[in-house]
Amino acid sequence: MKRLFSGIPFAFAFASVFAAGAKAQESTPTPASTLTYNVAVTSDYRFRGISQTRLKPALQGGADWVDAGTGFYAGAWLSTIRWTRDAGGDGGSEWDLYAGKRGTLGNLGGSAISYDAGLLGYVYPSNRLHPDANTLELYGQLGAGPWTLKYSHAATNLFGFTDSRHSGYLDLSFNREIGGVVVTLHAGRQKVKQHDAADYTDWKVGVTKDFGVASVALAWIATNAGASAYASPVNGKFTGKDALVLTVSKVF
Repeated sequence: MKRLFSGIPFAFAFASVFAAGAKAQESTPTPASTLTYNVAVTSDYRFRGISQTRLKPALQGGADWVDAGTGFYAGAWLSTIRWTRDAGGDGGSEWDLYAGKRGTLGNLGGSAISYDAGLLGYVYPSNRLHPDANTLELYGQLGAGPWTLKYSHAATNLFGFTDSRHSGYLDLSFNREIGGVVVTLHAGRQKVKQHDAADYTDWKVGVTKDFGVASVALAWIATNAGASAYASPVNGKFTGKDALVLTVSKVF
């Protein structure tokens, strides 16, 4: 359940910089599109504050295509998980498939107003859960300076909850580089239709440092989720407990 173009859990926002040629009259044209790849290892895969790996580590990776001229993008991202098996199903992986468009709407107080809208499918191969865990969300995001506000709307049942279509998640995030370190603040609210006990709020405070060979992120993640709704059926551990999460990643 990759968090697109936010912090991050995980966002994919990439920019390409091209130097001018040695001669003033020559220039290198900006390519119409770019393709990047990413890999990561994390001490606990958290999505909207909830562990997807029963508080265990995960391996992750993906690819992103971006068209610089139009703002259209598409990508895929994979992670190891545990929750589908813990819930009595099968499968040990999550595939996120997404596509959308981003750009700017104008300026407000000297800050560009950005937008990002698209579709995101969470696919759990051979999960064998009833209802099926596969989920499709539509999302829209507005940004100004370091702030972004995003809303995700479930067009299907949400991650195996029965009759949960039209559930929603509201996400407010702040990202700013200070002294070579990116500081991230986040608060989100998950509403699960027909399942009030599964509603909760999550928070994150994190820092990320790019060391060239890899980026290292450290984040404190917390929720007020109900232990009864988000306890592991395997060992009873609360998957929304407060935790410090370490992630090492590389984009190439």
